[in-house]
Amino acid sequence: MTVASAVAIDAAGVVLDADLVVPDDARGVVLFAHGSGSSRHSSRNRLVAQRLHRHRFATVLADLLTEPEAQRDAQTAALRFDIGLLAERMTAIVDWAADPQPLPIGLFGASTGAAAALVAAADRPALVRAVVSRGGRPDLAADVLCQVRAPTLLIVGGRDRAVIELNRQAAELFTAPHQLHIVPGAGHLFEEPGALAEVADLATSWFAGHL
Repeated sequence: MTVASAVAIDAAGVVLDADLVVPDDARGVVLFAHGSGSSRHSSRNRLVAQRLHRHRFATVLADLLTEPEAQRDAQTAALRFDIGLLAERMTAIVDWAADPQPLPIGLFGASTGAAAALVAAADRPALVRAVVSRGGRPDLAADVLCQVRAPTLLIVGGRDRAVIELNRQAAELFTAPHQLHIVPGAGHLFEEPGALAEVADLATSWFAGHL
């Protein structure tokens, strides 16, 4: 039986809303860091999460901004690129997931959330076992990429040329095992038929191999 629940996470001085799903005999937990202007309700992240559930991974989809912050960001876009703030909260979610008896932890980050996930992985090398970035901006975490110890998979759409180049440049800074996978014909949001399913398959395989 799979158990789903809404939880509140104390994270760096604020309380963040999150959705926790735990399958029977879970083999690990994947924490999601959403991208620019998104939230825990992201349909794309939820599709990936559903695939992970079928392979016995628990998931935590958390809002990295409080509701007032999200409203302000929707008007000004002032916080979605504040990687320091997002990473601090992502690190707090990692600590929450690890207490008291942790499952192996993986991080899945989209867009700017990928940078936050990578900073959290660098901050918690003993806890984070694997990272997957979907259409991510690892370049925004360039200063810490050499400190990331978790094997990292970078997934980018084949038509997202600017982000492909940013990921290629960032990949040169990794010292941990890493791969760059380009999904042919996909754009930044992987809206093309079959593109997001391929992302879900790639992420599931990566976590299965490293968690």
